Amino acid sequence: MGFAELLLLALVAWTALGVVGIGISGIRGERDRVMRHLGWIGGVWVAYLAILVGVSLRSPQRVVAMGQDRCLGEMCFAVMQVDELRPYTGPNQEADGSRLLRVSVRVSNKARGKAESEALMQAYLVDEQGRTWEEVRGLSGNRLTTRVAAGESIVSEPVFKVPADASGLELVFTEGRWQPGVLVIGDSDSWFHRRTVVPLGR
Repeated sequence: MGFAELLLLALVAWTALGVVGIGISGIRGERDRVMRHLGWIGGVWVAYLAILVGVSLRSPQRVVAMGQDRCLGEMCFAVMQVDELRPYTGPNQEADGSRLLRVSVRVSNKARGKAESEALMQAYLVDEQGRTWEEVRGLSGNRLTTRVAAGESIVSEPVFKVPADASGLELVFTEGRWQPGVLVIGDSDSWFHRRTVVPLGR
């Protein structure tokens, strides 16, 4: 756990203690103390969020090359290969011109002690126009969230369906919008931060 994570944890703990204090003061009828504590908590959080947004807006976008690990804690993810598949069409269906891309991702556990996973990990594609596409469910085999034994690796192969005119495609690894990383200063998933991307050469 880095300094930014520890800072958020300390702020949350301090806020929790402050809320307990506010509750006690409220029971005692100490209105002035309640308002003072609320002001302190609100002010500190406003300052923290202002710093978070400022750092996010000033931070350059990180670009990770294919084959290079993108690590979150002990778990690392590296895009190894991209293959284009022929879209499936049923007997009474016509091809819609879309493309299916299968992205081979090496998922590695750098820990020495036990099996690990990134339970919230997901990926999506973005093109040069800013359009995004989520993974096509049920086609990836091993999930990005699969538990991996210490010191071992597996391959996950998420599949994405994109329009024929999509170009400049990049893969983004994320833990989603509703997770602690959105409040960690400097985290790639934090509010207004440019997402770390892996160019796919497509």
